[in-house]
Amino acid sequence: MLIESRPSSDPELAALVVAQQRELRETGRVDRRAFSPYDDVRHLVGVQAGRAVACGAIRSVDRETAEITRMYVRPAHRGRGLGRQLLGALEELALWSGHSVLRLETGRQLVRAIGLYVSAGYAEIAVYGEYVDNPQSVCFEKRLPVPA
Repeated sequence: MLIESRPSSDPELAALVVAQQRELRETGRVDRRAFSPYDDVRHLVGVQAGRAVACGAIRSVDRETAEITRMYVRPAHRGRGLGRQLLGALEELALWSGHSVLRLETGRQLVRAIGLYVSAGYAEIAVYGEYVDNPQSVCFEKRLPVPA
């Protein structure tokens, strides 16, 4: 999979976010920020055979911390390691951007996503920020190894 940086206005990225939100609605979840612009957000899109099949983003929380958001792989492309590859690219982007801590939120019912994050070294943390009042939310954090 080729991973590219894309602007939030990219139509293929927008189509991935729409598909993600449709799938989340089917599980009873809705991301209130799905179509809201973030300050200081950087999107990555995974491309296979010329088609955007995965996306994810990081947004700065503070100087040290970034949040992973909008992680999504089209259903037909799951189970091939694309999510793990994208997660690694987001971690590299965070390090390159000067962040040493990554946080993320996902739904308790998204067992495969949770498995990915735990296997990639993310530890469950207390629910934070806007997710505090959502009983479906589970949050994770990873301290990135800072290059010497």
